[in-house]
Amino acid sequence: MNSKFLGTGVALVTPFKSDLSIDHEALANIVNYNIDNGTDYLVISGTTGESVTITKQEKKDVVETISKANNGRVPMVLGIGGNNTAQVVEEIKTTDLSNIDAILSVAPYYSKPTQEGFYQHFKAVSEASPVPVILYNVPGRTSKNMEPSTTLRLANDFENIVAIKEAGNNVAQYLQLLKHKPDDFLIISGDDDLALGIVLAGGAGVISVIGQAFPKEFSEMIRLGLKGNANEAYKLHFKLMDAIGYIFEENNPSGIKAVFEVLNMCGSDVRLPLVPASSELKEKIKAFVKQF
Repeated sequence: MNSKFLGTGVALVTPFKSDLSIDHEALANIVNYNIDNGTDYLVISGTTGESVTITKQEKKDVVETISKANNGRVPMVLGIGGNNTAQVVEEIKTTDLSNIDAILSVAPYYSKPTQEGFYQHFKAVSEASPVPVILYNVPGRTSKNMEPSTTLRLANDFENIVAIKEAGNNVAQYLQLLKHKPDDFLIISGDDDLALGIVLAGGAGVISVIGQAFPKEFSEMIRLGLKGNANEAYKLHFKLMDAIGYIFEENNPSGIKAVFEVLNMCGSDVRLPLVPASSELKEKIKAFVKQF
């Protein structure tokens, strides 16, 4: 079961038309482009998908579009998380998860719970979920770090908590998790810049932002890393390194949408409070894509 989440997952964008309605045609094209070029699984309605500014109905429609385009070819992970535990549990219980292979659930943001608060929140999520749960620790967005001891406690106590997307950009924390994790628990990088190093240290792969724009190269880099072929993998990492920096320079997903705009795959529009990438950043991205 856990092997479904080895390799490269991509945190899909939600493309918008100029009127900020969802561009379902562009979304389906991005799904096909990724599957055709080696992406291992799809992550729907995470941070990169602008989950906090899409409605419940839009989320349902996005899942439908992606499911149809995917047509069962690769596993799908759905973001269901928040800082209102009761609401998260309710969403899990009332969402059709029949086509979904796991949920990705972010550590509660804004409320700044204690480590025991994190544990109790994810205990409730685990008990509500009929599918595997991937924890998501991203302290840069939530303002509170879920410590390795809490993650490992959850991994040991709940069979359906199968992995963590760790995105603290903290190598020492990754290594603590890798050293002490249960054998079948997956440590997935949520940091594109660290992904290869984490895979070489024993990580299971990545849930990537940049990977959806350059799926062939990025997924091959991770595959090489999983095989322990560091030299060849790092050649691809260095090729992609500037782009990884660019897409996070202002905000995510404005950066990755600017890349897709250059690739003629979707527009660069985002919903407020985000704004599109600046003209300066777009020029840098354009120059990178041209030489790439």
